[in-house]
Amino acid sequence: MNKLLRVSAVLATLLAWTACAQQPKAATGNSEAGTPTQAQKNIEAYLRNLYAFGPDVKVIVGPLRDSAVEGILETNIDVTIGENKENAKFYVSKDGRFLFRGELSDMMKDPLAENLAQIRITDAPALGDPKAPVTIVEYSDFECPICRSLHDTLRNILPNYPGKVRVIFKDFPLDQIHPWARTAAVAGRCAYQQKPEAFWKLYDLIYDNQEIISAANAWGKMVDYGSQSGLDADAFKSCMASPEAGATVNASHANGEKLEVTSTPTVFVNGRRMVGADANQLQQYINYELAKVGAAKSAEKR
Repeated sequence: MNKLLRVSAVLATLLAWTACAQQPKAATGNSEAGTPTQAQKNIEAYLRNLYAFGPDVKVIVGPLRDSAVEGILETNIDVTIGENKENAKFYVSKDGRFLFRGELSDMMKDPLAENLAQIRITDAPALGDPKAPVTIVEYSDFECPICRSLHDTLRNILPNYPGKVRVIFKDFPLDQIHPWARTAAVAGRCAYQQKPEAFWKLYDLIYDNQEIISAANAWGKMVDYGSQSGLDADAFKSCMASPEAGATVNASHANGEKLEVTSTPTVFVNGRRMVGADANQLQQYINYELAKVGAAKSAEKR
């Protein structure tokens, strides 16, 4: 348990920091396959020194490439500690001095429109009126405790917005740290394929019983919950064993990666990103979108 806490803390810290690299060597140029440049070596050495990463920690600094901002390069950094792996995008000044993580925003573009253009909501479980003015798309992992908190949050606040909010579920299992998350994701896909409305019953059952599900009993639990959701047991088990359901989960995960989803739950409210399960923030986003709709209708009447 102590090792797991240490790993989680180190990875969380790594993904949150902003640093000034110590060696101002030029960072331009990319490596050939398997041959890191001096700039990549400098970044790895800096991270290892900063976080006391020993030889048991694998740090891979990807090729440096031009970003959308002149003078700034970008790279992907993978950190693996045991079975735990995290990936994040970092930015590097061309002189190799500054290394930082953040989000570059082009104020000439609509960030919500860009997100909406990349979200794939066809053939995904949906709850609520398709014509609702607010759409919540959640990328979640059934084994994730914070995803369970989001589930509880949605259960509490959705009744306050009848006909106004639609929820769409997207699978994003974190296989490296959650051993039964993929089994549950496949079960959800099979429930949706057999009877779309049954997905949400299964969704509730999994999150409500999250603490008693394990890698050892996940298959049996999913079959049991599928039965409680009104599904045909034989067809359900056959689907769970098929490669097609797993491929659909993989496609959902890949879609999340395009949106730079790196943790769960990540939610998009009409394209506006929210990470976590903060009920106040979620309601703020919903109310803001509803107010925009109200203002537009008032303007039309004038």
